[in-house]
Amino acid sequence: MTHTLATPTLGILDAVRRAPSFLDAIDFIDPLVASVRDEGDDANHVDTTTAALREAIDDGTDQLTAIAAVHAAAAGGAAMAEALVVPLLTSPVAHLREHAAWALRSSALRAGAVAPLRGLMEEGGFVGMLAEATLEAWGLVELNEDDEDDGLDPPGVRPSESDESDESDDSTDSGRDGLTVAQLFLHADIDGSLRNAGKGDTGGIATLLVHLGDALVAEPGVSRVLTLSRSHRHGERGPGDCLAPGHHYLGLPLPGPPRPSADTWPMRVGIRRGLRQALLAAGPVDVLHLRMADVGSWAASEVAKELGIPTVLTLAPDPHALIAAREASGALTRATFGAADHAEHLVFRVRLLRDLADQAAHLVAFPRPRLDRDLRELLHLDPDAGDRSLTVVPEGIDLAPIDRAAREVADATRGHAVPTATGRALAELDALLGTLPPERRNLPLVVTVGRLHRVKGMATLVEAWASDPAAVQGSNLLVVGGDLDDPTSDEAEQLSRICTSVARVDAADRGLLLAGHRPNGVVATWLAAVRLGRPGLSGPGGIYVSASLKEEFGIAILEAMASGLVVVTPREGGPATYVEQGVTGLLIDTTSPTALSGAVVAALELAAAPDAAARADHARSRVAKEFGIATMASSLAAIYSEVSRDASRHQS
Repeated sequence: MTHTLATPTLGILDAVRRAPSFLDAIDFIDPLVASVRDEGDDANHVDTTTAALREAIDDGTDQLTAIAAVHAAAAGGAAMAEALVVPLLTSPVAHLREHAAWALRSSALRAGAVAPLRGLMEEGGFVGMLAEATLEAWGLVELNEDDEDDGLDPPGVRPSESDESDESDDSTDSGRDGLTVAQLFLHADIDGSLRNAGKGDTGGIATLLVHLGDALVAEPGVSRVLTLSRSHRHGERGPGDCLAPGHHYLGLPLPGPPRPSADTWPMRVGIRRGLRQALLAAGPVDVLHLRMADVGSWAASEVAKELGIPTVLTLAPDPHALIAAREASGALTRATFGAADHAEHLVFRVRLLRDLADQAAHLVAFPRPRLDRDLRELLHLDPDAGDRSLTVVPEGIDLAPIDRAAREVADATRGHAVPTATGRALAELDALLGTLPPERRNLPLVVTVGRLHRVKGMATLVEAWASDPAAVQGSNLLVVGGDLDDPTSDEAEQLSRICTSVARVDAADRGLLLAGHRPNGVVATWLAAVRLGRPGLSGPGGIYVSASLKEEFGIAILEAMASGLVVVTPREGGPATYVEQGVTGLLIDTTSPTALSGAVVAALELAAAPDAAARADHARSRVAKEFGIATMASSLAAIYSEVSRDASRHQS
């Protein structure tokens, strides 16, 4: 269709269609919305604009432009929104239905939309959450945030390992001689023992937050760290018990059984209420650190804005890198974008991350091989503009348990007595290794540790290893992670794929060991045993493999390197900044099973080379020098102090 009357809106709509990348097209949504809003009810433009937007919405061959057109139409006058957007609330096209519910949130109340929005609320899910948010913005949903009669218990405090029996009067000391920093990862059960590591969504970030919180309270100027996550309702006290200096764990009780993070969007209101209660009860909070574009960060940003708490955001290109990679490979096209967006909320998460970044007082980025390019091309931020406070901070690990494990496993190998915890961890590993047939007990181990989730590539690794005779004949594969007895839907999907490659009933006979999730301390012991071997059960010279589709940095990889293991990791993202190709590990395309299995064989050869011990020492030394948790804590403490000072100046 040809539109004879050129308008600024038509020019921007054409720019969406012709954008050189999907991310560029998404960036045009706000200018398109602003242009339609500026036109208002101008009779010279409204008919032409309405026709152009209708054409775009109806074009199934360019679903990304259709999404942009929905948001633009919602910003038009009442007639345009009622004609183009309100009917989409009952559309059979799922991605258009969702974006209509979302886009109307920024428009004036549209009477014809109220009933279908209420229907979507009843439907639930992600679209129900969007409908609820729109009705809330219009003042038509009574959320009553202060009413706790909704099946949610008040937030609880999990005792840290050091204060489980501390009921002294010091618990009422607010510790205002230093900063109080709150850090959030909603989709995990985080406590000081890390007993849930590798279960459900409790992955490397849980390990990071525990060790980082401990390191932060050792920094001058930081008095308290509050680590907030999903509640598992175990041994929790009231939020008032976290007023003393130290590292405290606050559980936000969510109704029902634990859900995968992708299924928690509908809990936004309850999460927001729980966060508000926790932060208010915990006393003054100086800084809130957010780390991803999820429902927890969205709710936390709303609470932080309401309570006047400045935020720091760790800015990772997620899902930006995923969108760009799929576009480059041809797996994602304009004709298929809608289905992917409906499943993964791509446009919503891109725009949510932008909003979180705009609100943040300071941005933190992980090291990446081409960080400036990624900031510009993926996140559309100019690091040289000088209008944003951004600091590159590598993640860090606590080397103490890793070094202790190395010493004690070596002692055990020589027949010396070891502490009970180490002995128990080795006994658990030995029991697993004992299920291998005798002819496989001299082989080194290939170990992978993490969540059983498709982005972590556990099933892909099993498939690649099992299909390569050289890998199978030269090693046994140990998979650590997941709840094997009561798996989540994500874990069940990975287990199903694994069993398709290697049937569970004879997995050990073929050299595959599924260990399930283990506490962080047990994993440290096992990593040392993978390198040194277990007498009569496994050979020395094992390796570590991360088959993740993406790793922003890679805590588990650093822990494996610090343990002296040769590592195989994704070549994209953070690992490329610290893995030395052919020296401490191999950087590969983990989406390729052939590359993955070939790297397993090559890494085993590297681990068996004459200079393996020297390279292991080099890897450990580099991790200790550059990626210790104290180094990370020091950098962040300086950022928190600056943000707090700036906030105080603006308030005075």
